[in-house]
Amino acid sequence: MLKKKDLFSDIPLGFTPHPVTGELSRKTNRDAVRQSVKSLILTDYYERPFRSNIGCSIRYQLFELFTPAVKQQMEAGIREVIRNFEPRADVIEVLVEENRESHSLIISVAFMVINDPNPVVLDVILERVR
Repeated sequence: MLKKKDLFSDIPLGFTPHPVTGELSRKTNRDAVRQSVKSLILTDYYERPFRSNIGCSIRYQLFELFTPAVKQQMEAGIREVIRNFEPRADVIEVLVEENRESHSLIISVAFMVINDPNPVVLDVILERVR
């Protein structure tokens, strides 16, 4: 049986060691791209040193009134940051929904990873902290 070659590889954000070997584990292929997309969504402008243009400022919009215009602006910002800074992903759809009971936003991003026929769906929940 042929082993699938790892096309993409990233270090996990938690820097967790492998439980048996103790070496730094890694994320590959779909998991690596999913981690990267999530990181881009959660990044605000001026948050990364020397790369101040990366971000989509979703957290700044958490306390805005959730109108159709704000929803459209959030979705467009997420599409743009993924298109500009994650060449391994091709966005299919972005949905931003409000959950009034928990004062949170539910962000769903569906995208295709290059050289992978199956779509990936990433759900991110952002909560307002008081």
